[in-house]
Amino acid sequence: MQMSDTPETYDGPITIIKTGKGFFTIDPEQDDLFIPGENLGGAFHGDTVRVEIAGTDTDPRTGETKKTGKVVEVLTRNRETFVGTLVENKEENLVMLQPDWKKMYVPFVVKGESLPIGQKVLIRFKGWNAHQPYPWGELEEIIGPAGVHETEMRALALGSGFRSDFPPGVMNEANALEKTEKKTLLEDVAEREIAAGTRKDFRDATTFTIDPFDAKDFDDALSVRKLPNGNTEIGVHIADVSAFVVPGTAIDDEARKRATSVYLVDRTIPMLPEILSTDLCSLNPHEVRLSMSAVFELDSEAGIVSRWFGPTVIHSDRRFTYEDAQEVIDTQKGDMLEELNTLKLLADKIRARRVKKGAIAFDTPEVKILLDETGKPLKIVLKERRDTNLLIEDFMLLANEAVAEFLTEEMKKAHIKGGTIYRIHDTPDADRIETLSAFLKVLGYNLPVSAGKVKGDDLNALLAEATGKPEEYLIKMSALRSMAKAVYSTNNIGHFGLAFDFYTHFTSPIRRYPDLLVHRLVKHYTVGGEFSKAQIEELDQLAVHSSEREAAATEAERDSIKMKQVEYMSEHVGEEFDAVISGVSDRGLFVELTETRTEGMIRIRDLGDDYFIYDQKRYRIAGERTKKEYALGDPIHVKLMAARLAERELDFALVPQK
Repeated sequence: MQMSDTPETYDGPITIIKTGKGFFTIDPEQDDLFIPGENLGGAFHGDTVRVEIAGTDTDPRTGETKKTGKVVEVLTRNRETFVGTLVENKEENLVMLQPDWKKMYVPFVVKGESLPIGQKVLIRFKGWNAHQPYPWGELEEIIGPAGVHETEMRALALGSGFRSDFPPGVMNEANALEKTEKKTLLEDVAEREIAAGTRKDFRDATTFTIDPFDAKDFDDALSVRKLPNGNTEIGVHIADVSAFVVPGTAIDDEARKRATSVYLVDRTIPMLPEILSTDLCSLNPHEVRLSMSAVFELDSEAGIVSRWFGPTVIHSDRRFTYEDAQEVIDTQKGDMLEELNTLKLLADKIRARRVKKGAIAFDTPEVKILLDETGKPLKIVLKERRDTNLLIEDFMLLANEAVAEFLTEEMKKAHIKGGTIYRIHDTPDADRIETLSAFLKVLGYNLPVSAGKVKGDDLNALLAEATGKPEEYLIKMSALRSMAKAVYSTNNIGHFGLAFDFYTHFTSPIRRYPDLLVHRLVKHYTVGGEFSKAQIEELDQLAVHSSEREAAATEAERDSIKMKQVEYMSEHVGEEFDAVISGVSDRGLFVELTETRTEGMIRIRDLGDDYFIYDQKRYRIAGERTKKEYALGDPIHVKLMAARLAERELDFALVPQK
């Protein structure tokens, strides 16, 4: 938020919930300004608006008085296109779009001929005329019949601003690359740059990739070499996307716009065309590949003796899945046994050092949904975190931290400010931490807090103390909700969650645009690659854009999982499940099933014949008459009452304990 040029008004983003109530932050240290529906001025959630103070409003339930505001102008729109289902409003003789976006509090009037009722479509917002009850838009694309798997997945992606297909200009460039001999694109470039001294040759180092079994692109590989002095050389080799994706090309423009790949339950929407993401830039086994590398000499305690950064050429000897590599470690038999043992030993020490420094060890299982060929969900499983998952993570973190330190040092030498993109994670909000600490005291736990600040190692000690106890889930979720979100920025404030003073993203340029920018910067400082003043000046805008696109991708990915979870559960209506209370609000209890992590809600009206009071600071609701309490983390038994596919919501009822 910032003061506008007009006195007594403020500019910034607005938050609007589905009920049509708005909130605007003037001062992070004060309560948000409440903006009632009649004062929204045609704003949508996330729009940048200009607001003025309008008066006060008193909550009839609590008696609390809040300042209210009024939107006087919408400065920029958060989005211009909307996805939803076309429905007929016979009373008003209108065709309307019922938006899929849950933050949208009003339908759209859709204008045009032969509008397909019952179909999922994409419309472009055209305006919201004064004194009209609805905004309006024009049909831009018919997606398909609502409720069909392919339609729903495409609608979900389009609703978040992601397309599977690429523009003609991008495909023309991609097709030109595909027609050029690989030897010309890879081996000839490698030999020429090795001869020129601008690319190091790592083809003779034992090198391999470790990825999920269903991975199609391999953007990181590890090499291991024992040195004569007894130390170990570890190479973290990352696909050199910058060798193919050049500023000013259609491919680069599209990658910048997308900023990230999106991983839905049944498909990947890539940032780059397939010829790059799964072929030229993928570190496939037994093929020469161009890479950007962070190479470390580590002693027996995993201490960094020396490090080197720059362009390389590699030849991967083996493609492991996580399961393959884990089997070698577990059985102590198989390919690359010595190298894998060395990596695990060093990774364990790197991780221990990071945790000792205060890196927070939140470890929550991820959900994977198994589908048949039609997209029907067959099973919900929890992904297992193995030693090999941790091993890869540890070396990627090592490289990301070291590259951030290197670029910071180079910028200082060049007297440049804001000349790279960091991955930052702010310290938790002081009020949230104070509330968390007070809540934990009620449970008998002590979280040291000083002036609203908390140390990572104190959080780790708390999580360790709660491990295996009934309240473990409650404490972990409460602590997680007090954390800030990691974002991209040219202004470095460090990474609280990882306990790093310097951190960036270097290890996934196939799927993240900030990593590609970081590669270009590393080339600039190591082999004289071009990175102009104009490119530096736009880094701040690209950091903001990448953060926004990452958030949209994350939301789309979660929505796709939620969609299939609800579809899977629709065949289990009437069945009972063990669950835990995963959230508490004045509307009711959010519950998460223990076995599948599927979430739904028990509405407050379904909890029994009582008046329940919401205690926000203690994450609970309590019956005024019965004194019955329901708190975050409580184990409960529930019955599935309804699975509403269109809303992607599950309704549960509490099963009384016998």
